[in-house]
Amino acid sequence: MSGKRRGWSDSAPLLAQQHSLQKSQHPYQPRSVSLEMTTSAVPATARSVFLGIDVGTGSARAGLFDENGKLLGSSSSPIQIWKDGDCVEQSSTDIWHAISAAVKAACSLAEVSKEEVKGMGFAATCSLVAVDAEGSPVTVSWSGDSRRNIIVWMDHRAVEQAERINSRNSTVLQYCGGALSPEMQPPKLLWVKENLPDSWSMVFRWMDLSDWLSYRATGDDTRSLCTTVCKWTYLGHAHMHQNNEKDSRDMEACGWDDDFWEEIGLSDLVDGHHAKIGRSVAFPGHPLGSGLTSTAAKELGLVAGIPVGTSLIDAHAGGVGVMESVPLSDSEPKESDKEALCRRMVLVCGTSTCHMAISQNKLFIPGVWGPYWSAMVPEHWLTEGGQSATGALLDYIVENHVASPHLANRAASQRISLFELLNKILETMMLDLKRPFLASLTEDMHVLPDFHGNRSPIADPKAKGMLCGLTLDTSEKQLALQYLATVQGIAYGTRHIVEHCNAHGHEVRMHASQFSYFVCITFK
Repeated sequence: MSGKRRGWSDSAPLLAQQHSLQKSQHPYQPRSVSLEMTTSAVPATARSVFLGIDVGTGSARAGLFDENGKLLGSSSSPIQIWKDGDCVEQSSTDIWHAISAAVKAACSLAEVSKEEVKGMGFAATCSLVAVDAEGSPVTVSWSGDSRRNIIVWMDHRAVEQAERINSRNSTVLQYCGGALSPEMQPPKLLWVKENLPDSWSMVFRWMDLSDWLSYRATGDDTRSLCTTVCKWTYLGHAHMHQNNEKDSRDMEACGWDDDFWEEIGLSDLVDGHHAKIGRSVAFPGHPLGSGLTSTAAKELGLVAGIPVGTSLIDAHAGGVGVMESVPLSDSEPKESDKEALCRRMVLVCGTSTCHMAISQNKLFIPGVWGPYWSAMVPEHWLTEGGQSATGALLDYIVENHVASPHLANRAASQRISLFELLNKILETMMLDLKRPFLASLTEDMHVLPDFHGNRSPIADPKAKGMLCGLTLDTSEKQLALQYLATVQGIAYGTRHIVEHCNAHGHEVRMHASQFSYFVCITFK
């Protein structure tokens, strides 16, 4: 079964420091592209432009930025997704075609020539890619469809494998909040080995999606410290002594715990100095290989040899961009930049939400991923909370209500979004019912938002959601109340994460004017 996401992204694009950018439809059908122009094109011939490519759950996006970080133009192109129960799959071939379409469209819109693009970088969801020795897709699907060579980040097929791995209490688990999630890569790898032995024997490289994109662009198999640390149990602090420019390129992957892989039944991944999962790693942003290959340059409409930075997971790219961009108000107590950074939490929102906080010392927090060293902000420990379904949950609640089609037509006729119309309905209800504030409308309706398990801080992938307070009412007003109760449930989930992190050593400020930015990027 295939499904197409609309209106939500799982990430935010980012123009990173270190001179690099870090932050559905059938793959063989004509591809539609959505464009956005935020500034007028600058006809200067000597300008330097930087390209950021971000692959979310439902689309691939390309953004072009000048040297000051101003967005010159952007485009997006949808990507195919197959959903069947707990299995969610994509195609690396389809994603690359979508990227190509988005890059060419963005350059055309912004009137940027290929010679002006001086560097590029990728960010993507933490999905698992399987390719053979020739770089061709290897199926990870029960269907046997060779196009489906990606297990998407939100796939929960490996719950039982994750439970078995966690029962062994390996020392690496303390750096994952005490337990691996089925959304991480080791359980998914074990599932493929146990259920698709032919595919397992064919795979030459297992890669995080953003690493595969960098590899596809450069031919360099160096993995990102961001992806390996956050999703593969790689111990990044093995490289704490390699911070300078000379030592931190193409570092030998010394952070793998071979005992862990042997204990869980994946000792074959240790072979060849971990060739299938990463023999070398690099800090995000470091240039890879000899830059963009001639083949990739032709496909993307760019010049061969331009630098390509080591990638980031999409949420982490957004985290870097927001974490260091929050202005200090005059009323905020003066403190060092590092202290200020460590009192912030970034929410990167789309299909799911990631809650990112950093610290100068490692903090072990039960049920919250991390601490991850230098996985987002250099030389800081990352704590990563999350809710597995937020934008996806809102879509589910709205689209499965009987009043949704009529409401969507009304919104279209008014040329506003469905959510804007829902907000208007709620405001009218508050006035008509003479309620003191909007939230009081849902005093008899409550949502437990764990419809795709609880990522943090309960860390239970089997947790279930609940909508309490239903009646036989099927009106648009009832849909608006369900929507509001869902937003409130998601907000309470975020508060639970923040309070849990603060109880275990973080000092995230909760005041509305000082709490982190809430980043929500939507794409048509």
